[in-house]
Amino acid sequence: MRLLNFLRSGEGLTLAAVTFFALALLVFPLGLLARVGVTQDGAVSLAPLADALSSRSVWRAFTHSLESAFFSSLLSLVAGTGIALAIGLTDIRWKGVFTFLLLIPMMIPPHVTAIAWIQAMGPSSPILRSLGIAPELGTTHPLYSPGGLIFLLGVQHTPLVFLVVLAALRALPREMSDAARIAGAGGGRLLRRIILPLLAPTLIAGYALAFVSALGNFGIQALLGIPSRYITLPVLIWQRLASFGPSVLTDVAVIASILALLAMVVILLQMLLLRNARSTLIGPPQPPLHIRLGRLRGWTEVGLALLVLGTLVLPIAALVATALVRTYGLPLNADTVTLDNFAEILFRQSVTARAFLNSSLTAATAAAIIALGSILVAHFMSSPRRAVRGTGLGIATLSEMTYAVPGLVISIAFILAFLKPLPLFNVSLYNTLGIILIAYLCAFFSIALKPVSAAFVQLDPALDEAARISGACYGFRMRRIFLPLIAPAAASGAILVFLTAYNEVTVSALLWSSGNETIGTTIYNYEDGGYTTLAAAMASVTVLATVLLMAALDRLGRHAPRGVVPWRM
Repeated sequence: MRLLNFLRSGEGLTLAAVTFFALALLVFPLGLLARVGVTQDGAVSLAPLADALSSRSVWRAFTHSLESAFFSSLLSLVAGTGIALAIGLTDIRWKGVFTFLLLIPMMIPPHVTAIAWIQAMGPSSPILRSLGIAPELGTTHPLYSPGGLIFLLGVQHTPLVFLVVLAALRALPREMSDAARIAGAGGGRLLRRIILPLLAPTLIAGYALAFVSALGNFGIQALLGIPSRYITLPVLIWQRLASFGPSVLTDVAVIASILALLAMVVILLQMLLLRNARSTLIGPPQPPLHIRLGRLRGWTEVGLALLVLGTLVLPIAALVATALVRTYGLPLNADTVTLDNFAEILFRQSVTARAFLNSSLTAATAAAIIALGSILVAHFMSSPRRAVRGTGLGIATLSEMTYAVPGLVISIAFILAFLKPLPLFNVSLYNTLGIILIAYLCAFFSIALKPVSAAFVQLDPALDEAARISGACYGFRMRRIFLPLIAPAAASGAILVFLTAYNEVTVSALLWSSGNETIGTTIYNYEDGGYTTLAAAMASVTVLATVLLMAALDRLGRHAPRGVVPWRM
């Protein structure tokens, strides 16, 4: 009777609805993908996976994916941790400016980053040719190699590690660090003996995050890997699906299952390592250390400025320079400069406006739905009822798993799940914006859930208990107590989801159709079709829109509660 009354209540109905949608969006598509990948003649079998790995092309792509993700994540870990230590622990100036500029590359689509670096470093680079230092025409592009691909993946995911480590530094208690400094320990000894051991769980998590992100990164691997014949699993999936054939979905599902299993193995190893590396901390978080660098402060600031120049200014300048010339390969000067490429993509190509509208609509809708869903799930995770708390934790675990699964795998899963019309409604989501939207809900739910669940943990349970004793119903408690307190964290998660979904290409690469293009797929199609100057022009507009949006959010964040804007800590 108690269970029946709970299910009839507002909280019970909400829990049932959230659980249903979680199963439909997180479990059903990936479960269907797994069934196709590990079944043969209707029975569970590992034969399809074994057959796929016995294929030379699949095995080569598997080793390339493992190799590129492993080494690029090491690069991201070293660079991101070093930058975070410099900004988070020392007395360098302009920390807010450096943090904002260093995080911009994370918000730029990976394929746009690849296009920018290709145009900045190659023989046809307008900037290098204008300076007279471009490689000889006809020579191999330096980035068209395994090393170039690994380098660019490392650059792309360095801000991820930087953001994770910086947040951890600002959450560490200072008792041990202060005691070591009082005992006379210098900065180097303090770093080796105190700070890095305490950061070990964060470093493991940062490496795993960079590894999984590199594993599923489609844009960089396609634009650099295909010319250098360094094919990885995401690119192989895209090539197989583009080849058509009677068994193409089955073949692609098997390869996608291999990619998903590899990602899950990495997450399980991360959990195992975290269990052994966990340190018990005493004391609340306090303001971070302020180590004086003395004469090294100026050199550190110059180093960070050069890093911003090399990873942000140079590639974007090359991107804009390519967009300003009539034909790719011409040097940028008074005779070659033109605005025709921008006029073409802004006023003559209808696909551009449609792509911006589609991306804005789907990203904003996904951000709003995910923000609301994360509040509900986080509330269930903190519930005093064991069954409710267990359900919330289960949904949170599923969201972590789907975030770890590469976007191309999610695309294949949703194609398999929604290729046929929905039962009862007889409505097909395939070849519509709807399938892209629900794929975003699956892929990015974990991004918003993390800050919201952390905010719920800090709430005093007495607030909910007092409201219950006063007779407040579930809806009233959510509306008058929890929503006002959790809104900053939910807004922070929504901003991250919007910026991630707005520019992504990995999830929508296989789901878009004519009339349902997104920004990412349009830029990639321009570049893939040989319209390099148009791709550069649209990518330049996208970068400008992203930077202006981040700047506007940063300005609004000055007047908003702390934590609303993720990079304002």
